[in-house]
Amino acid sequence: MQNDLNTIGYEIFYTCINGVYIKMSEIDEKNFSKLNFPEAPKIIHKPPGPKARELLKKVKAHEATAPIDPTIPPSPVTVIDAARGSTVKDVDGNVFIDFYAGISVSNAGHSNPVLLKALKEQADRIMHTYLFHTPPRIMFEEKLSDIAPLGLKNNIKMFFGVGGGDAVEGAVKLAKYLTKQHTIIAFQGAYHGQGHGALALTSNIWWKKGVSPLMPDVYRVPYAYCYRCPFGKEYPNCDLQCVRYIEEHFRDPHMGLLEPAAIIVEPFQGEGGYIVPPDEFLSELQRICRENDILFIVDEIQTGFGRTGKMFACEYSGVTPDILLLSKAIAGGFPGFSVVATKKDLLEEIERGAYFHIGTFKANALACAIANANLDFIEKYNLPQRAMKIGEHIIKELKDLQDESSIIGEVRGRGLFIGVEFVKDKSSKEPAGEIIPAITMDLFQQGAIAISCGHYRNVMRFMPALTITKELVEKFLEMFRDVVKRAEKKI
Repeated sequence: MQNDLNTIGYEIFYTCINGVYIKMSEIDEKNFSKLNFPEAPKIIHKPPGPKARELLKKVKAHEATAPIDPTIPPSPVTVIDAARGSTVKDVDGNVFIDFYAGISVSNAGHSNPVLLKALKEQADRIMHTYLFHTPPRIMFEEKLSDIAPLGLKNNIKMFFGVGGGDAVEGAVKLAKYLTKQHTIIAFQGAYHGQGHGALALTSNIWWKKGVSPLMPDVYRVPYAYCYRCPFGKEYPNCDLQCVRYIEEHFRDPHMGLLEPAAIIVEPFQGEGGYIVPPDEFLSELQRICRENDILFIVDEIQTGFGRTGKMFACEYSGVTPDILLLSKAIAGGFPGFSVVATKKDLLEEIERGAYFHIGTFKANALACAIANANLDFIEKYNLPQRAMKIGEHIIKELKDLQDESSIIGEVRGRGLFIGVEFVKDKSSKEPAGEIIPAITMDLFQQGAIAISCGHYRNVMRFMPALTITKELVEKFLEMFRDVVKRAEKKI
C-alpha cells in the first residue's frame, strides 16, 4: 500500500488517524471529518497536564519571554503533540477543537495528507537551492498568476519573501523605488509585521515600546471601523467620512502629508479587531491612489486563500491592487514563504540589478511544492465557497446569541473570518477587554482554542480551517454560548 502512495499522486493518500488509509475520492463535503481526530473535544488532564508542565519548565529555561508567550497567565497553555484537520492534541492526550488555525494559516486543515504527500515527494528530490529555480517554483508562479484577483489575473510578476513581514518590507522598498517618494500611509488598527519598516506601519504601540525609532515617514489615518467610527457617524449615512478625511490630506498642505509613495491597507483588518469595512472603502482608496499617482498596496496576508469566502478579500470591492502581499495560508502551515505580486508593468520598470529583495530561503523548493498542492486542494474542494456557507451559519448563530447577551456589542465577518466584540454596555460600547482572558481560558479548559484581537483586546476572532465540519462547529458554538453566559455574570 505504501508503495502505491508514492506512485499514484493525489488520487490516494495516507492519513495516520487511527492508522487508516483513505482514498482521496472519499474526502468530500460529507466526510471531511476523516481529516480530524474523531474524539475532539476530549480533556483527560486539566491543561496544562503533567507532561506539558514538565516540558514547559524547559521552555522557561531556554526561551526568551516574548509578549505573546503562551506561558504568561492567564493565557491558555499546553504543549501540542499533533494536529489533524480542525483538531489538535497535546502531549497529555487532551484533544481540542481548533478555531484559530495557526492564525489563519492552516486553511486546508492541519497536517493535510495531500500537502504532506507533496512535502515528502519534494524532500526526496531537493529541499533547498539558492541560486537556481526549481520546477515547483515555476509551477507555483503559474498557478498564482491563474488565480490572482481581477486585473492581476495572468498579469503579475512577483518576488518572494520568508514571511508576511518580509513581504511588507519588500513592498515598501518597491513603492519608494518606483515613486521616488518616501511616505507610506497606513491605518489605525493595522498590523503588518515586526521588521523595522513593517513594525512602523503596525499601529499598536505595545509592540514598539523600547525599540524606537523605527522607519520614519509613516502617516496614520482612520480605518473604516464602523462600529467605533472616530467621526461619530453611522454607515451608510456617513458619506464615508474616513475616506473624505484621507482625501483632505492631499488637498491641504497643512495636514502635513509629505511626498506619499503608497497606501498600505488590509482589506479586512486582522489584529485590529476582525473588522470588515464597507465594500466601497477599498475602491475609494484605490481611486485616491490613482488620482494622486501613488501605489495601492493590499495586504492579504491574513485574509488570502479562501478565508473570507472569496479567494482574496479584495475581490469584494472589485479593486486591483498595484501590489498584493500574500503569506500565512499560502503553503498550508509550512513556514517561511511569502509573495509580493504586482502588475507586470510595475516590475518591468525596474532596471536589472537596481532592485533586489534577496534572502537565502525565499521560494524554497519544499514550500513551493506544498503551496502547489495547497492551491490544488483549495480549488478542488471550492474551499472559499465552503467557508462562506459555514461562516454564514456561524454568524447567524452568533447574532442570535448577541440578541440574548448584554455583553456582545457586534458580530461581524465574512466567510470564516469572524469577530465578536465584547462590551460592558451596548449603549456606551465601553470595551470589556478584561473578560477576554476568562473567556479564552474557559473555552480552553473545555477543549476549544480561540484567540483575541482588537484595539482593546476585546474581540474574539474565529478563523478555523476551511475544512472544519458542521459537527465541530456545533460543538464549539455550544461551548461558546455557555462561556458567554458565565462571563456575563462577571460584568
